[in-house]
Amino acid sequence: VNFVTVSNGGWDNHNNIFSSLPGKLNAFDQTMATLITDLSDRGLLETTLVIAMGEFGRTPVINRNAGRDHHSRVFSIMLAGGGVQGGQVIGASDPLGMEPAETPVRPEDLSATLYQSLGVDYNEHLESPDGVRIVLSRGGRPIRGVLS
Repeated sequence: VNFVTVSNGGWDNHNNIFSSLPGKLNAFDQTMATLITDLSDRGLLETTLVIAMGEFGRTPVINRNAGRDHHSRVFSIMLAGGGVQGGQVIGASDPLGMEPAETPVRPEDLSATLYQSLGVDYNEHLESPDGVRIVLSRGGRPIRGVLS
């Protein structure tokens, strides 16, 4: 299998996160740890890129409904295997978690990093079957320090 997507919904927590998140986070942590350990034990981790992410982050401030709202400026992504140099955090937010403060990463930089990990030329342009030009990373550059 070249590509697998596992969807794990229910993270749009605009309310009651203190009761809903602990169980979800524990299950997510155990699932990811089991997956990464299994891939490593089978010798597949270095040829498999594991990505855990959503399409945006959450506000650092709790809203009036004891939840967090959408926040596109700061969020986390976990990468493992596939040539990723593990055991590190790249970048930082400001003290409030509202804005990037150190090593901001653009979406096109993330895509360039993922393509490079997969052995795809991130500068390449493809063409769809109906002739639409597809730009892979729109001038992005791989994130320094992510890949071995």
